Amino acid sequence: MRLAAYIAILLTGCLCVLSVGMGPPKKREVKPAGKPVLLTVFLTGNELGSMKPCGCSGGQLGGLGRRSAVLRSAAKDRRLILDVGSLVAGDGEQDLIKFNVIIRAFELLGYDLVNLTKDDLRLARNLGLLGNMGAYMKVISADAAADANVPVRFSKQVALDGKRYAVTVASFDMRSGGIEQAEGLFGPEPNPPDIKILILRGCEPDRIDSAARKLGFVDCVVCADDADDRPRVIGDPGRKPLVITAGRLGKYVGRLDITAVKGSLGLRFQPMAVTEDLAEDQALTRLYEEYQLIVKESGLLERQGRISLAEGLKYAGSASCKACHTYEYEMWSKKKHADAYATLEKVGSAYDPECVVCHSVGMRYESGFVSPEKTPQLKDVGCENCHGPGSEHIETAGEKRTVEPRSECMDCHTPDNSANYNGNEAEYFEKIIHWREPNAPGNVKIDKKTGGSKD
Repeated sequence: MRLAAYIAILLTGCLCVLSVGMGPPKKREVKPAGKPVLLTVFLTGNELGSMKPCGCSGGQLGGLGRRSAVLRSAAKDRRLILDVGSLVAGDGEQDLIKFNVIIRAFELLGYDLVNLTKDDLRLARNLGLLGNMGAYMKVISADAAADANVPVRFSKQVALDGKRYAVTVASFDMRSGGIEQAEGLFGPEPNPPDIKILILRGCEPDRIDSAARKLGFVDCVVCADDADDRPRVIGDPGRKPLVITAGRLGKYVGRLDITAVKGSLGLRFQPMAVTEDLAEDQALTRLYEEYQLIVKESGLLERQGRISLAEGLKYAGSASCKACHTYEYEMWSKKKHADAYATLEKVGSAYDPECVVCHSVGMRYESGFVSPEKTPQLKDVGCENCHGPGSEHIETAGEKRTVEPRSECMDCHTPDNSANYNGNEAEYFEKIIHWREPNAPGNVKIDKKTGGSKD
């Protein structure tokens, strides 16, 4: 009932968002292709719940709001926008909220087609979205047998120089049977021949070459399971079918241009990075704000599952360390880690568990951060993130050393959250030094990646 109520709020909010329309861009626009194009197919997929970069560092790619600028680089009557599926990463409460938000975002972005995986189809049905999605976009699925109202293919008619062409997209899962069965998805050959695109699931890298040799009846194969962030061409770009991937996490949009020269159809493919200098759409920005409001109102942060600590061990907060470690505390308080939670408050993500976990102390554990109201002493990246829970160390006046759990830098400075961290660890490490130099023997632990001290 709780989730249904929040989704109802989101639906109401979306009506307001939709009425706003696509807001004016404020940053860079993507220039249209210079050569004549019959149709541009924009490909996305494997969102896995990634709707917007966290903003914790520069150079981050992705964001549904920025994607709008890429999609507008082709005229509305000359484009087909499709997603190959895997909208969210799981089926937890936050995933369900995200699923609904991503579908609404696709509406705002003008998606023509969404290919639902088996898990997508189940979530859409459970959320009551299947019946409404058709009003804004078409839906196909290789698992259509599970729902009689979901087809396995989609076609769009386009015209150029007085000729009409059909672009047909079908969905197939190699795990369900022999690849030869895919030919039956397209029906009889029209005149003139159409462009046939096959979204393929279960196409492991070591199987795709052999599968492609059996797919000469299609023009393009989209391997939907590829784990690379950047869309790419697999194998020979000149062969038929052209085999491509759709990327993941929304960092890139695949652009497939279909050209027609003297009656001959051709394909060219390129990945388009969704960079931070692209114009962000006002309507998508409002939708994301609605999402963060629902996450806050749902109380997800306080209701997080928590891991038990060793008996009697508790988090105490950084201020509890000040009496004995005055110099270290004062130096730490001047670093960015000491103001980490405020960065979430500025962007409206202060109640999002996926963000808060890296901006607070011990959120995953009992006695750790719960909320800024209930545990204000555990906001920010503090002493106990790196050194472990401090209750026993404090109670014994330092006789007992702090113990696990401790966080490593790479737990939060991942390639997605900290784009420039990898390869620049030593430079980043210098920014957090808060102890006296030279370090007193026995008072520091050594960071294995940088060779520098961690205490």
